[in-house]
Amino acid sequence: MLDLSWMAWTWPTAAFFIFIFFCIAAMGFWEWKQPGGGPRRGILTLDTTRGDRLFITLLGSAFIFLGWLAVMGTPLWGALAISIVYGIAVFRWV
Repeated sequence: MLDLSWMAWTWPTAAFFIFIFFCIAAMGFWEWKQPGGGPRRGILTLDTTRGDRLFITLLGSAFIFLGWLAVMGTPLWGALAISIVYGIAVFRWV
């Protein structure tokens, strides 16, 4: 039997991993329906595809949450709002 009691598996943790899985699955489905996605040059002057922008969004959101925890602590609703706005901006302009 695999003992995972040392891990902090709470509902928010599970929801986080389910969300990450959903994002990757949705991006895979989108790529399957419309292959290529057409790289585009954004405000950072990088040629990025949809997958690149998803990765930048997820990585940036992780840093936003860690910064929020370091400065403000919990609850994390503010970090969530900032991350959503950041994600929209990345997909729109990066």
